[in-house]
Amino acid sequence: MVIAVASGKGGTGKTLVSTAFALAISDKPVQLIDCDVEEPNSHIFLKPRFEKVEKVYTPIPMIDEAACTHCGECARVCQFNALAVLQKQVMVFENLCHGCGACMLACPEDAISEKEREVGVIETGNSNGTKFAHGKLNIGEAMAPPVIRELKKHIDRECETVIDVSPGTSCPVIESVRDADFVLLVTEPTPFGLNDLRLAVEMLQLLKLPCAVIVNRSGLGDSGVEDYCKDEGIPIILRIPFDEGIAKGYSRGIPLVEIQTEWRSKLRKVYEYACANARKR
Repeated sequence: MVIAVASGKGGTGKTLVSTAFALAISDKPVQLIDCDVEEPNSHIFLKPRFEKVEKVYTPIPMIDEAACTHCGECARVCQFNALAVLQKQVMVFENLCHGCGACMLACPEDAISEKEREVGVIETGNSNGTKFAHGKLNIGEAMAPPVIRELKKHIDRECETVIDVSPGTSCPVIESVRDADFVLLVTEPTPFGLNDLRLAVEMLQLLKLPCAVIVNRSGLGDSGVEDYCKDEGIPIILRIPFDEGIAKGYSRGIPLVEIQTEWRSKLRKVYEYACANARKR
């Protein structure tokens, strides 16, 4: 099983849930992969011992100006405006390049080759038997998906895998959840939480991924999330209360299942639900 923990907005408690969820099922072989490569923080709770660091590269075009006729085919085929063909020069905007290779294929003079550019790193290790991996996007880089794609190559299908996904519904999120068997959407009972939950549900519907909702800070806000989930037929399978003890423990980097041990059995029931309702492959 690959179970992704996602949300439409930041600050809802994804890392609180994903780290506790991995620990709750740690009687099985389990791994946690933090795909929030712009701001990974699952390691604060699991405190893994890192054993390996790998650099992540993405291909970018390299122009042979001696062979180039400045016909402009490379710029025309690029969907991301990463190339600008001038009268005597081709400019490459490396941060816009998606590494698709279309420009190299389109060039009639074979004047384009590729070179690698470092965009981030992946760190892997172990936390008391739980396998752990996270990615770190280099500061200033615009695109997280290349790092996420390399990070997901570390998914071990012999393990139960929990993916901590970045917030939102943009490209990094889609790249993180696309291979998941089930998605847990963490939200909060506020108008902001409801708005972004709607967006996340619409995204998962387009991807045809099954999901269920976990309401964090339950008891705060209004009934909008509850009403929406009831109307849409989306199950709310766990409610985590608005609790001072949980907040204090979280602020000190203590996993939920260690703050209050009863959450271990509750999260195991979430796991059983996810297994029973997972995407059929």
